[in-house]
Amino acid sequence: MEIKKEFPIFDDENLHYLDTAATSQKPQVVLDSIERYYKNYNGNPGRGSYKLVMDSTRIFEDSRKTVQRFLNAKEKEEIIFTKSTTESINLLAYSFGLEFINEGDEIILGITNHHANIVPWQMVAKKKKAKIKYIYLHENGQFDLDDFKYKISRRTKLVAFSAVSNVTGVVHPIDEVVEIAHNNGAYVLVDAAQALLHFPIDVLKSNIDFLAFSGHKLFAPMGIGILYGKRQLLEKMPPFLFGGDMIEFVTEQNSTFAPIPNKFEGGTQNVEGAYGLSEAINYLNGIGYDQINKIEHDLEMKALFELRNLGFVTTYHTENVERVGVIAFNVNGVHSHDVAFILDYYGVGVRSGHHCAQPLMNYLEIPSCCRASFGVYNDAGDVEKLIEGLRKVKEVFKL
Repeated sequence: MEIKKEFPIFDDENLHYLDTAATSQKPQVVLDSIERYYKNYNGNPGRGSYKLVMDSTRIFEDSRKTVQRFLNAKEKEEIIFTKSTTESINLLAYSFGLEFINEGDEIILGITNHHANIVPWQMVAKKKKAKIKYIYLHENGQFDLDDFKYKISRRTKLVAFSAVSNVTGVVHPIDEVVEIAHNNGAYVLVDAAQALLHFPIDVLKSNIDFLAFSGHKLFAPMGIGILYGKRQLLEKMPPFLFGGDMIEFVTEQNSTFAPIPNKFEGGTQNVEGAYGLSEAINYLNGIGYDQINKIEHDLEMKALFELRNLGFVTTYHTENVERVGVIAFNVNGVHSHDVAFILDYYGVGVRSGHHCAQPLMNYLEIPSCCRASFGVYNDAGDVEKLIEGLRKVKEVFKL
């Protein structure tokens, strides 16, 4: 069966969606799981002893086990449900950063980080009088590990970086960064939001301390995210949200807190989101990363060839570096928002602007750009519509 037909949104044949890096579309099996949950199992997990509650609790905890296996975490308790990568990183900033980073300490960030992995650490640095440094890049867009080794020191408490740049699609070397950080006594946070749709990450093998990702980037619903953390670190961290189901005992003046993961999951949880994430992971595993990578790579190469042949488009696509199916580009002399607006007339959806990565854009000296990002449901027709739309841009602006 053609993969595209498994995604109901593409029943509209005029939709040419090239913005998977922003959010993935959802297959029918994931949509079915959400409906199935609400029709058959809807209850508030952990808050009662009747069937619906027990069913909901079982589904929630089974989903946690699915994520544990997906990341190869040692224990299911090391999987914390949040609403997004952003919330996961903020949880870590408040519970780890404000607790364990002190005056004079250092935080090293990748220059390719999304704002969600920069702004929380700026907050921590300002409150705790710590210093922020950045890992810069080689000309091919890859981390300059010599620059990293020069900047890291025994004062560095945390290294936080994106496994994949959401602007350029360049894949950064997780194992090498982790090894350098640990050799200097620092902990590591990997933002895997752009990575896990394209390749697996084994948190045990790579010895990752913390990892965050969002379900909506890999076929799951919006509103569900994950923070993975090593048990010994999570147990030392104070709670981030206070309320129901994260407490052990409450008196009029004091409270004690439940063990992990409940300590970090205050309030009613997004059970249908967790269930949808579990189904999405199963769906992804059913396709397999090899097939996903082949489809995306072939489309990326076709699109890159066509874009470069237009003669009026600049691509920011470096060679000799590992990457996922993302192409950043500009039509010469035309603002990226204007390009995206005209492409939309042809049913082509691309991202435009600074992509929530202004430090990277400033570093690359690119005010804004368009970004075409490919998913397993894309095909040659989507690329052809992109090129047709760009020729119309040339005509409109008389290039």
